[in-house]
Formats: sequence, C-alpha cells, structure tokens
Amino acid sequence: MNNSDNSLATAPIGRLIGKYAVPCVISLVVNGLYNIVDQIFIGHGVGYLGNSATNVIFPLTVLCVAFGVLIGDASATYMNLKLGEGDPVAADQGVGNGITLSVMVSAVLFLMTVFFLKPIAYLFGCTKTVEPYALGYGSIVMIGFPFVIIATALNSMIRADGSPKLAMASLVAGAVFNTVADPVFIFVLKWGVRGAAIATIIGQFLSFVISISYMRRWRSVKLERKDYKLNGAVLKEMLPLGIASFINQMTTVVMTAFINNTLTRYGGASKYGTDIPLAVMGITLKVNQIFLFVVVGIATGAQPAISFNYGAKNYGRVLEALKICIKSALVASAIAFCVFQFAPMSIVRLFGAESDLYNEFAVMSLRIFLLLCIPDGVQTVASIFVQAVKKPGQAMVLSLSRQIVFLIPLVLILPKFMGITGVLWAGPIADGMAFVLASFVLAADVKEIKRKIR
Repeated sequence: MNNSDNSLATAPIGRLIGKYAVPCVISLVVNGLYNIVDQIFIGHGVGYLGNSATNVIFPLTVLCVAFGVLIGDASATYMNLKLGEGDPVAADQGVGNGITLSVMVSAVLFLMTVFFLKPIAYLFGCTKTVEPYALGYGSIVMIGFPFVIIATALNSMIRADGSPKLAMASLVAGAVFNTVADPVFIFVLKWGVRGAAIATIIGQFLSFVISISYMRRWRSVKLERKDYKLNGAVLKEMLPLGIASFINQMTTVVMTAFINNTLTRYGGASKYGTDIPLAVMGITLKVNQIFLFVVVGIATGAQPAISFNYGAKNYGRVLEALKICIKSALVASAIAFCVFQFAPMSIVRLFGAESDLYNEFAVMSLRIFLLLCIPDGVQTVASIFVQAVKKPGQAMVLSLSRQIVFLIPLVLILPKFMGITGVLWAGPIADGMAFVLASFVLAADVKEIKRKIR
C-alpha cells in the first residue's frame, strides 16, 4: 500500500478521526451497555441483590475484554505501523497471529471459569446472600466468554482495516438483541438473573458471527495459512503495542476486587450494610465506564491515523490528531461531570427504586467518586496516544497509575480514617494525581515530536 494512496496519509485529520471515532465510540458504548442493560432490568425484576451479583461477575467479563483489546489493539496498531512503513508482509503476520492468539486465550479463560467460578466470585467481593444470584448469573455468562474475546480482538482489527461501520454493526446487533430479550427472559419467562445471562450470551454470539464473517473481506491485508502460525518475533514486537489497552481493562478488574472487598468490610460497620454499597458501586463503575468508553472510542478511533502517520513520519498530522482528541475528550468529560453532579438521581432511578438508604449512598457515590472525571478523560487520551506512537513503556505507566498505583493504596488507607466514604474519596484524589503524571508525560512527548518536525 502506497502512502500517497492511503486516506490515512492524505484525508483531513478531523474528518478522518470522525470516520473512525464515531463508529468506535458507538461500538464501545454498546459493548458496555451489555452489563448496564442487564443491571437495569435485574434491578427492576430482581432487586439490588441481583445487581450486587452482576457487580461481582462483572470483572470476569472485563477480564475477557482485556485480553480481547490486548490482542486486537496490538494487531491493529502493528498493522497500521507496518503499512505506514511500507511492509505489508509484516502487517499480514500481525493480523494472522492476533486471530490465532485470541482463539487460544479464549479457550484458557473459559476453562478457568468453569473450574473456579465460586472462588473467583468471592475474590471479587461476593457475600453469602449474593452467592446464589452471582453463581446463577456467572455460570451462564461464562459460556459467552470465548465469543467476547475473539469478537473484541477482531473488532479492533476490522476497524483498523478501514471498516469501522462493520465493526460497529457487529456490537450493535448483539446489544440490540440483549436489550430486547432481557425484559422477555426476566419478566415474561420469569428466569431472573439467569434470563439476563442467557440474553447476554446470545447477543455476544451474534456479534461474534458478524465479526467472523469479515474474515474473507480484508482490505489492507491478504492472509495466508502461514500468517496464522504464531511467530515469536512478531508477537514480541506486536503485543507491547496493546499493553496500555490491556492494562486499562485489567486495572478495572483489580480495582473492582479491592473496592468491593473494602466496601463489604466497612459497609458492615456502617448504616448502609454490606450489600447496598456493593450494588451501588457496581452502578457507579459501570456508568463511569460508559463515559470512559466515549473517550476511549475517540482516542482509539484516532489510532489508525496517529500510528500510520507516525510510521510515515508525518508528525504534523500526528499532533493535529492529538489536539482534536483532547478537545473532544474535554467536551465529553464536561457533559458527564454535569450529569454526575447535578442529576445523579436520574441515573439511580434507571436501576430501580430502592430504600432511602440505598438512594442516599448511590447519590453520594456518583457525586464523590466521579468528581474529577474531566481530568480522567484527558489522562485516558494520553495513555492511548503514547501507545499509538509506539511508546509501550509510557503507556504501561500511565495505564497503571490511576487505578493501581494511586487508587488502590488510597482505597486501603482512607477508610481507616473516614470509614466507608473514604472509598469514595479515593476516586477523585487518584484521578487528580494520574492527570498530573499524564500531563508531564504528554508534554515531553509533544516536545519530542515537534523537534522531529523541525
């Protein structure tokens, strides 16, 4: 593929990012709605114990998405970089290796959940009262894990291959089915949390089928049997390019485990009890994830243009793309901030009316934990940008900083002095600290790229 013939090298950056980012945002938000929709209908049909169950199982789904985006984003970035460098053979190998690896990882994770579902549920904060709901939901949802991993990986590759609308359609189809089937399975057939789980895996299977159908329609690569054979040298260069996306998801898994266990510990000593905070934090984290998916979608949508032009040494276009991403992230973050601070009950009501204590903690959780969502959006853009310009070390640091380096210690320390509200205040403090670190890293990288332009 010749650089001059590629729209990534010649099309206006704003239009180019819009072409990729809009479908990417929709795809990610729709993907995030799988669990949100389950939680909404479970909240109305089962109650907050059912919502607590989805919060306990949620990290397992995120774990699958983490491996999917690790492989998919790595393959996509590697493909665009190699195409930009004029090496289509390496691009073919990156995509083929990514597909094979996604199949292998999906098999391992599925077997892990089959044999260890109960201890994993307790690792993520399950209580005795929540256990029957969590195991009933999780034992069915895990059937869809291979579909999630493979479809997520393919989705990134399809989008980077120049077909963002098909990537979006694969996720939208599954989410629409899940949304329609949830109330039927929960309220009409009276299947409870199991019904929500069945609707979810059928929707995931639909997304998987649509993604697989693209295998014979690649635009930028021509896959042969040899490309599917794992190549150590290719994987060594490719996988670090997806590490930031992987860590962004994995930190959610680790963070959820720490937060859920801390909430049940300090919640038992408060007026809210153990199960209300567990259910509420599930809502808070998932609502925040939807907001972050918008920001991630903007930055990930810009990734093909950033990676291609960085590989082709068109550094002015790289900086222009970064500027558009940051401005867009700030707008999305400001809207989210207004909703979280001024209309939190509108979010709480979506998940079912509960007791005054439940509503009180829910409003407090949304307002405090998500107080600094605006700088969090900028930090997210920074971590994806440094990954796109082939700086996996920096990407790893930024991805780990907010939820692991800063948040988890704060979650463990602050409740000792503030009780259960200390868990909530850990959120904005960690966001602020991570933003400061990301600002320094991003400023240094921009300065370096500007020097290359001269």
